[in-house]
Amino acid sequence: MAPAAVSPQRDISLPLRPLTTAYEDSVSFFLNGTKVVLDEIDPEITLLEYLRGIGLTGTKLGCGEGGCGACTVVVAAWNPTTKQVYHASVNACLAPLASVDGKHVVTIEGIGNSKKPHVAQQQIAQGNGSQCGFCTPGIAMSLYALLRNNSAPSEHDVEEAFDGNLCRCTGYRPILDAAQAFSVKKATNGCGNSTAAGGSGCCMENGDASPRGCCKSASKSNGDQPPFKTFTRPELVKYDPETELIFPPALKKHPFKPLSFGNKRKRWYRPVTLDQLLELKSVFPDAKIIGGSTETQIEIKFKAQQYPVSVYVGDIPELRQYSLKDDHVEVGGNVTLTDLEAICKEAISRYGGARSQVFAAMYKQLKYFAGRQIRNVGTPAGNLVTASPISDLNPIFVASDSVLLAKSQAKETEISMSTFFRGYRRTALEADAVIASIRIPLTQETGEYFRSYKQAKRKDDDIAIVTAALRVKLDGDGVVEKCNFVFGGMAAFTLAAKTTSEFMTGKKFAELETLEGSMNALEEDFNLPFGVPGGMASYRKSLALGFFYRFYHDVMTELSGQAADSAAADHADKDAVEELERDISTGTVDVDAAAAYQQEIVGKANPHLAALKQTTGEAQYTDDIPPLANELHGCLVLSTKAHARILSVDFSAALEIPGVVDYVDRHDMPRPEMNRWGAPYFEEVFLAEDEVLTCGQPIAMILAKTALQAAEGARAVKVEYEDLPAIFTMEEAIEKESFYKFFKEIKKGDPEAAFAKCDHVFSGVARMGGQEHFYLETQTALVVPKPEDGEMDIYCSTQNTNETQVYAARVCDVQVNKVLVKVKRLGGGFGGKESRSVQLSSIVALAANKTRRPVRCMLTREEDMVTSGQRHPFLGRWKVGVNADGKMQALDLDIFNNGGWSWDLSAAVCERSLTHCDNCYRVPNSTSAVACAAQTQCPTRPSAASAGPRACSSPRRTWPRSPTAWACPSRSCARSTCTSPWKRRTSTRP
Repeated sequence: MAPAAVSPQRDISLPLRPLTTAYEDSVSFFLNGTKVVLDEIDPEITLLEYLRGIGLTGTKLGCGEGGCGACTVVVAAWNPTTKQVYHASVNACLAPLASVDGKHVVTIEGIGNSKKPHVAQQQIAQGNGSQCGFCTPGIAMSLYALLRNNSAPSEHDVEEAFDGNLCRCTGYRPILDAAQAFSVKKATNGCGNSTAAGGSGCCMENGDASPRGCCKSASKSNGDQPPFKTFTRPELVKYDPETELIFPPALKKHPFKPLSFGNKRKRWYRPVTLDQLLELKSVFPDAKIIGGSTETQIEIKFKAQQYPVSVYVGDIPELRQYSLKDDHVEVGGNVTLTDLEAICKEAISRYGGARSQVFAAMYKQLKYFAGRQIRNVGTPAGNLVTASPISDLNPIFVASDSVLLAKSQAKETEISMSTFFRGYRRTALEADAVIASIRIPLTQETGEYFRSYKQAKRKDDDIAIVTAALRVKLDGDGVVEKCNFVFGGMAAFTLAAKTTSEFMTGKKFAELETLEGSMNALEEDFNLPFGVPGGMASYRKSLALGFFYRFYHDVMTELSGQAADSAAADHADKDAVEELERDISTGTVDVDAAAAYQQEIVGKANPHLAALKQTTGEAQYTDDIPPLANELHGCLVLSTKAHARILSVDFSAALEIPGVVDYVDRHDMPRPEMNRWGAPYFEEVFLAEDEVLTCGQPIAMILAKTALQAAEGARAVKVEYEDLPAIFTMEEAIEKESFYKFFKEIKKGDPEAAFAKCDHVFSGVARMGGQEHFYLETQTALVVPKPEDGEMDIYCSTQNTNETQVYAARVCDVQVNKVLVKVKRLGGGFGGKESRSVQLSSIVALAANKTRRPVRCMLTREEDMVTSGQRHPFLGRWKVGVNADGKMQALDLDIFNNGGWSWDLSAAVCERSLTHCDNCYRVPNSTSAVACAAQTQCPTRPSAASAGPRACSSPRRTWPRSPTAWACPSRSCARSTCTSPWKRRTSTRP
């Protein structure tokens, strides 16, 4: 679903005056060791689009926002900050092609192939580190980048190298085990003589270390030890850095020149000096400054934001310098976050722990700031100017009283961080100025304490819910001289808790009254209303209070260590201070059990046949098929309303866009009934007719010469709606009796009589949420029409070739045997491509049949998630009766699931949940009923993985053991009206 375009309010592409600098229009870089020169390139194209466009399809498109790592490549460049060549793992989906001038781009194809793989590729393949393989090239490139920068990494280095890579199906244990073969082991029970450390080998690597002592002295007999051992890594080809691709010597002498090129919509500038940048900002004050493009590219993609003039600042040496002074550290605004990590470590080493507390807090936050690929290109200046209210770093800059040095052609200004943020995404930086550097002060040797905190939904690579940087300065008597408590995620911008600071100043820090009063003041500072943007008002307030409580006791713990007889020793809650750190991931294999199942072929731990093809990027997926002659690209026009009547659809503006060729909608179906599909009663439509039933329902498909043109065309389609009432939750569906015509009941014994005799009766309600399938390869289809008899070939990422063939033939009104469906492999499915893939392939087939041209469509991650649905959410109402001995005697269980706007597989999932809901328990008297809640205006819910048993097993862990919960059986629901059996059941309930 292409977002609506956002046009600038005025023409900012026109310069206020002519530029004095001469700009060239040629980009020169090396690609896998070969020099490439491009003249007058398109400034809107990303590195990923370029690589895939020239046939290097090993680099995959997974999310398009730098979150999954499937597009990871290595960009090697001379780093002006560290004065070394650094091999940066980079998200090619975000990197502008123009940003690689003077650099060496290395893709998965450039480091090895299936006949001569790189040692990283070989190790992952032999270590069973791939399954569907779609994410594998990106994972291999992250490992490659690690080895190029550090040929003997520690175990922690290895684990942190993959914090920007997602794998949906393999599981991280074999990936990490394979990668750890290159690490320098810190063996707790062995000699540590690992090959990665330059040794000849150690039993820790071979998996037979004795838990009783060093491997050099341990007995080889297992004795009475259990037959478990660490994962036996496959034959390791020793990593030799000398055999790697060299950094092209020509690039060390590459003359960085100012560049400029563009098209009708956008102009791109690349200055190479600060003076050139300041001139550009004076001429184009509204120009978009781009460092790592980690935020800009997302705004362009998801908000359709237009930036007529963009200025890339990644190659300006003055902005990437730093210096360590006696009382502060000055950091260039455009150092990368990876460089900033190194600067923090250097500052901690130079100044010592007490004076470098700000840098310790910053280093801690950077560790969990996005993934390595983002940190390799993201910058502190970009983070500041973006002014995100949930930034990890901005609270630290504010709390530490850092100062920004802003420069323009007219003046140089110092801006205190306490006054920098003015509102949501608004700052004190003037339009023609840039952040040249940031001055970060040191803390005092004694009496000053600084800490930072972050809470997200997961530890690594996730945006914060709440962040905090807390600072207090005490005098010799323990009285607060100054304090600064700054939070992110508690307002529209990074904000200090002023009431709390005013209360605490002048108070004795170690007194419990100070803590109690400060907590009350903090509640006043952040009294979030229930409907606050971002939601979770109560949780966010509890996080802010929890961070403050933890900080207070962290300081108290440190004070108690300095003065054992002080009140701090009694008041310090040390349990609240210690942070949980995850150990190195480990895995075990039961050798004896595995051996018992091994046969000549079956049961052996052999890498699958395509493993090396996947790790080298040679494995082809649907969208990797080379472009065909006369090929068109499709983009869906999706509903923006949850439930509405379609009044009109206007394609005229879309058809005027250059490159847009045609469109298809329901009127292109051979007959109206051909638009119907889906189990069990053909009640779903491929393309919306007079009414849309969910946000994201396909209405039409725009066809264009390129994917970008098709997306622009889809944005231009104007749809008028008349809103209709919508149902979203299962509770709403139950209240309004909106159910599918599906009811099943299993009854055993006499539950009513049994409940009357039970000693204890418990009842409750519990919910289980849905779950996104999140296959790394989104729904994709390529349909190639043949010249005879309506024949066509369909290349599709589907788990359901049969229905793909049947429904494509149906919408094209041809015999089924005229349609040939080919599926080489899938980049994950998990049930999400069992039925939902059929809708896309059928629409693409209709388009190909109409135009008689090949048509390709790969959904964006946003389009895929809004159209494909999730695992079914469930709601359960249960009552269980037990005897005095705790033995269950009676059970009454009603199960609902949310099937969304169409049947799909909801009935089958419901039935599965019903038959599995009692799990392994024998209940003499039971009644279980299932009703599918619908018509909710949620996306329709396909099957997920095992279609029920995982959810069905929940009662085993809930109602049999506790009266407080139940987590229902499966995932399904659908649409229709409540049947009379359900009404009869509910009418008899107390």
